[in-house]
Amino acid sequence: MNTWQFIVEENKCGNNVVLLYVVQSAGSSPGRQGFKMAVSNNGKMCGSIGGGIMEHKFVEMAKEELKSGIEKISIHRQLHHKDAVNNKSGMICSGEQTLLIYPVNSNDIEPIESLIRAEALYKNGTLKISNEGIHYLDDIPANDFHFNSSETGFTYLEKTGYKLHLHIIGGGHCALALSRLFSGMDFFITVYDDRKGLNTLEQNGYAHKIVLLKSYEEISEHIPEVPGNYVVIMTFGYRTDDTVIRALAHRKFEYFGVLGSVNKIGQMKREYEKEKLHIAMQDKMFAPAGIPIHSQSPKEIAISIAAQIISVKNSKATEK
Repeated sequence: MNTWQFIVEENKCGNNVVLLYVVQSAGSSPGRQGFKMAVSNNGKMCGSIGGGIMEHKFVEMAKEELKSGIEKISIHRQLHHKDAVNNKSGMICSGEQTLLIYPVNSNDIEPIESLIRAEALYKNGTLKISNEGIHYLDDIPANDFHFNSSETGFTYLEKTGYKLHLHIIGGGHCALALSRLFSGMDFFITVYDDRKGLNTLEQNGYAHKIVLLKSYEEISEHIPEVPGNYVVIMTFGYRTDDTVIRALAHRKFEYFGVLGSVNKIGQMKREYEKEKLHIAMQDKMFAPAGIPIHSQSPKEIAISIAAQIISVKNSKATEK
């Protein structure tokens, strides 16, 4: 059960809920923009705004608000510096957060249910929270997050649904393990293969979408060059990996990795250099894919690739 579902269920039971939301974050902060949690008047909670002493403090504030019966929207800036004079969070990780305390009311339930339905269909949309309440819009915003605040009020906008897309090309054991690892993260997972009846493909209940290709030559029709696309190539052999690389050579992605041994990758690169094949991601292609942890089993290989993808993703977030 996610935070939104928790809120709806608590409302059905007649319980009051306070929503805690990280509407802005910067630097080294335990709870990034978009982190949220809900606190019910029965003591139950769901979600997280980053944990630690700061989360504990805001949970207690939410409980006090629920206990008092005074519903008041408030925004709090928290500085994670030990030398901070004002708005000190109690943490020393050097970042900062802006947190929203929002008492959920009955008018918010319908738009929250609309958001839940859209996410179940893997549809993107816009969550809007302001002094006027919670709203869900079908329009897809240009940015993942937007927050502004003034003396007269505030507006928080967030792109809902999956913001990132992991394309796993090849549906074998490593793809199954990688799908399982990413199934709990903010990635829409698509697995591609050209082998009908492949057991590991049929066992893959973690991917959101399975695409059975007639040939790997058509892979470019399925993976456009758009922000948020992460690509891992792990087909069953050298020939098919090569076919995919050539099909996607002219495109750029957030991550472009190729599974294989050092010898196999070295041979590929020598052939491409000899042919003078231009690969748009040449300087940023992770080949062999994964961090060097001497992986042996499919699960270990998946962990090494997942760690690398997460590192790339978070490095990009830090640069913004």
